Amino acid sequence: MSWMENVSLVTLLFNFAFFYPVVMAFFWMVGGIYYYLRRERGAPRPDAPPPLRSQPPVSVLVPCFNEARHIADTIHAIAAQVYPRLEIIAINDGSSDDSATVLESLLPQYPNLRVVHLEQNQGKANALRIGALAARSEYLVCVDADVLLDPHATRWMVGHLIDGPRVGAVTGNPRVRNRTTLLARMQVGEFSAIIGLIKRAQRVYGRLFTLSGAICAFRRTALHRVGFWNDRMVTEDIDISWRLQLDGWDIRYEPNALCWVLMPETLRGLWQQRLRWARGGVEVLLQHGRKVLSWRRRRMWGVLLEYALSLAWAYTMLVIVVLWLLGKVVPLPRALYVDTLLPRWHGVVLALVCLLQFGTSLLIERRYERGLARQFYWVIWYPLAFWSIGMAAAVVALPRTLLSWRQQRRARWISPDRGVS
Repeated sequence: MSWMENVSLVTLLFNFAFFYPVVMAFFWMVGGIYYYLRRERGAPRPDAPPPLRSQPPVSVLVPCFNEARHIADTIHAIAAQVYPRLEIIAINDGSSDDSATVLESLLPQYPNLRVVHLEQNQGKANALRIGALAARSEYLVCVDADVLLDPHATRWMVGHLIDGPRVGAVTGNPRVRNRTTLLARMQVGEFSAIIGLIKRAQRVYGRLFTLSGAICAFRRTALHRVGFWNDRMVTEDIDISWRLQLDGWDIRYEPNALCWVLMPETLRGLWQQRLRWARGGVEVLLQHGRKVLSWRRRRMWGVLLEYALSLAWAYTMLVIVVLWLLGKVVPLPRALYVDTLLPRWHGVVLALVCLLQFGTSLLIERRYERGLARQFYWVIWYPLAFWSIGMAAAVVALPRTLLSWRQQRRARWISPDRGVS
């Protein structure tokens, strides 16, 4: 009798559901540590960037929709950049609040600010494209309208574009600035322990899955070659990342390019955000997945496999939950019976691995942000809360995207959850 005959389907499902996050956590930790030792240890601190070979003009694009409460602070932080030749282009994408009035009131205060008003809401991708066409510079820095840029962020990102002729884009290091609820505090750990390590690991083994839409810089020539942003994709940042890399451009991660962002602090807002991210990932898989399989694009295989396994994990968890529910109402064969969803010793191991991952990130990220250790306790709840939401979002996003794929429409904005005021 083969070993497969002695292993039940439920055992196989539980093994994959357990070992996938554990293996990936160690993979990201090893990649993050290697990246740190090679590129960050001993490097200049965020507030002391090295001198640039030249200081070409830079255009900062700020697309906004219904951001009257935050846009003035964002423009103020951009104007405070330690960079001499800077123009700011704010694109008001048909806002229904007082965003237009606020932007117009800022013009006398900031001579390098230009405001473009669009009559109707046509989506962030279209707003970015309009801003790029209006810009006078080859180098474009794009930030969300709730972002507070670190004074040296532009200098750090533009340095990569100046020094690397094949660098098409650079993504920065967003940090969570609203921390009044448990959800927000867990996201502090997520952005450092999860997202930061993932980007470092991906840079080590190949390509990045996505730029951060909150803070990134582009070479306009590269954008022109790939046709700028696609306004039919739910997440324009994931799509432009893949198209640039498929066209042969390099995308870099610059952890010294800091910015402070507002994140959802309600379950509804968090669900809408994660569902949009999940749908964007599925759209990119459908649009570009087959192109990645060629040998010439083999460096993209890592991110493709990583995302495919994450989808498989989400549906594995769904099958486990469904089998558990069925077992409560109908008799099931022993090979399909799930007696409990309680984590038992698996949950203890996952929690310890999560803490180890966050502890690793603390050693790396302490040069960028003080006080991260205070969030150490909250991150232990991350697997329970965010994995559940992420799993559900992936499960819902796949069929929804498949059903609507042929009827793609322009992706318009909705007012996001900016946290509890």
